[in-house]
Amino acid sequence: MKARILYRISSVLLLLFAAGHTLGFRQTDREWGVDSLIGLMCSVRFDVQGFNRTYWDFYVGFGFFVSVFLVFAAVLAWQLGGLAPQILALMRGPAWALAICFAAVTILSWKYFFLAPILFAIAITACLTAAAWLSAKTS
Repeated sequence: MKARILYRISSVLLLLFAAGHTLGFRQTDREWGVDSLIGLMCSVRFDVQGFNRTYWDFYVGFGFFVSVFLVFAAVLAWQLGGLAPQILALMRGPAWALAICFAAVTILSWKYFFLAPILFAIAITACLTAAAWLSAKTS
């Protein structure tokens, strides 16, 4: 398989991951028994550097940060997939940095999350690692 195809597959997976994360990270299930905790996160307000915020504000804000970075990674992977093999071979640093970043995301997903993000992270890491390895071989 060519690096180009692996980067494009990674990009699509990253967009799906971003969509799932954006739609799902604020969802709760009554069976989890976290309603009172969420209520407190939403209702307890405090001042931080001149802004009045709640922990829910931080949770939602950081959740959207993650979504934005997943979309950025998708765009980057798509762009890497569009480069000529000779140019891609010169982009080893960013290619490997992206693959290593998602290896770290895989470890964090395994430690802190659940099956869906773990599977997405594994698939994305595998594609990005294979693509980086294949693109380095063309030089």
